Amino acid sequence: MDERALAERLITYDTSTLEGMQSAAGFVKGWLEARDVEVKGATHNGRPVLAATIGPAEAPTIVLHGHLDVVPGRPEQFAPRVDGDRLFGRGAYDMKGGLASMMLAVHDLARHERVRVVFVCVSDEESEEIDQRASDYLVEQGYIGDFAITGEPTDLHIGIQAKGVLAMRLEVTGTAAHGSTPWIGDNAVLKAIDVFRQIEILPFARESSDLFDRPSINLSRIVGGDALNKVPDLCGIDVDVRYLPGQDADAIRQAIDDMPDVRVVKVFHRRPAMVDRENVFVQTLGEAISRVAPPVGEQISVGRDGASDAISFLEAGVPAVECGPCGAGHHGPEEWVSIRSLGDYRRALVEFVNLIPARLGQDERPLRIA
Repeated sequence: MDERALAERLITYDTSTLEGMQSAAGFVKGWLEARDVEVKGATHNGRPVLAATIGPAEAPTIVLHGHLDVVPGRPEQFAPRVDGDRLFGRGAYDMKGGLASMMLAVHDLARHERVRVVFVCVSDEESEEIDQRASDYLVEQGYIGDFAITGEPTDLHIGIQAKGVLAMRLEVTGTAAHGSTPWIGDNAVLKAIDVFRQIEILPFARESSDLFDRPSINLSRIVGGDALNKVPDLCGIDVDVRYLPGQDADAIRQAIDDMPDVRVVKVFHRRPAMVDRENVFVQTLGEAISRVAPPVGEQISVGRDGASDAISFLEAGVPAVECGPCGAGHHGPEEWVSIRSLGDYRRALVEFVNLIPARLGQDERPLRIA
């Protein structure tokens, strides 16, 4: 099965649902086991988790990390279609195309004698409700190594930084009144919009870094009012802040909590991801990609606006980057991945693993970061 066919099969599963996740995980497990790769399946918070390990136990170890789940899409988005080099479908770019290439790379490397490869696949990367991620669970179970690659879409560049996420549910209070006399009350829904505009102009929102122009701030949900003829006295809003490496998430939250008539009632937090661009594995991955697909522009110093589950490995002392195939439109109505880049990505992963022994030296093992 080639990259396109495998990606198409994965796209057909609606993995925005638990049933779809379970079916897709069963397919991935069965596909690898049919090719003599032993896979361990588990559940974490009710969602499937997969892990497979190939190669000698004492060798340098690389983790290939992916996710099956997708954001919801229209029914037709789960029927993959091809237009030239573009494979369209929900998850084609984020990240079932990359996952297909990873699976094929694992098969290609199954008999490698000098590098150990750990393949892990989770189903909660897109979730907003889970406090402990499956990636954290896998790290706790010992699925770590000397370097990890998260297959998020990067157009075959290497993401050495990713923004952190500080997602907050805020309650904004007002004063109720009859709908016919709104001037007597204090409309919490209108106040909530003002609160969001104030967040957009807080000092942190105007800062930049070497890889990012600014933080990202999105009003993703608003719920307020309980009667047509009443001025609402309570409004809930979900604000999604993607903050920069070096910024203080606690200070951002405190600045919001200090606003009048605003209370932070729920928080989801993931720290920014950062790895040294001079890391031997980062440099070797860059070399491998260059060998199979000449780079366009700067290849390694890439900052990712989305938060990354690579942080699970970084917090365990494992250098980790994001690197995946080419495409566009993830989370949108016309999501697509380059079919050619799927093959390039697969070959780059294999070439990367093949280069590692020479780049480390026969007996050299890198120290993990503290």
